[in-house]
Amino acid sequence: MDFKNLAGKAMDLASQHADKVDNVIDKAGDVVDAKTGDKFAGQVDSAQEAAKQALRDKA
Repeated sequence: MDFKNLAGKAMDLASQHADKVDNVIDKAGDVVDAKTGDKFAGQVDSAQEAAKQALRDKA
């Protein structure tokens, strides 16, 4: 299976629906924050912003 091609297709699809994916990224970060007691909130926020920016850059 061509995982590189599959990953590229997934990024293309995600970037086409970035507004919906942003909500998923936010919710995933909220789950991590809840599970860790906000211990890594700053790092989670940075990761969320990086993921969102990666989607925007791909578009």
